[in-house]
Amino acid sequence: MNKIFLVLGVLFFAVASQAQFTNASLQASGLTCSMCSKAVKVALEDVDFVEKIQVDIKNQQYNLTFKKDVPFDIDDLSKAVIDPGFSVAALKLTPDVQSLKAAKDAHVLIGDQYFHFLNGTGQQLSGSTTFRVVDKSFVSAKDFKKFSAASKLDCVQMGKTALCCAKDNVVAGARVYHVII
Repeated sequence: MNKIFLVLGVLFFAVASQAQFTNASLQASGLTCSMCSKAVKVALEDVDFVEKIQVDIKNQQYNLTFKKDVPFDIDDLSKAVIDPGFSVAALKLTPDVQSLKAAKDAHVLIGDQYFHFLNGTGQQLSGSTTFRVVDKSFVSAKDFKKFSAASKLDCVQMGKTALCCAKDNVVAGARVYHVII
């Protein structure tokens, strides 16, 4: 019986690890002019996995399309906005997933990144799915306080997997992103 659960667990993570992030919507804050907007766009263009950027200046939003099969690191998006002197107000990611269960306080592997669902209801997600990253460097301090109150798990404050994550068989000390659907 244990072998069956082990095989199912391995298959789940194999399917999850094949998920591909396709695009994102990133909203920057602190932009005061078109030069500011251009500085962020240029920085985002330097991110290896970004293929295309459409800028919505009015809403200070960047709609990003990602290159297929190129390693993806969410923190690189935040760094691209922070380095020129601005901050991320919101980041919505869209991966293609296959039968992913989004339960509250569940830790799941999508691609090669861990995600912790703060508000999942146990729904099955399949296909193109959008969720919002609510970690410290992706929302305002006020919003982070509100979102982090949704869970008592230590990893929410640290941004790294902790003992609280062991129930979901995640790698200890790995980066974990906290998301809402």
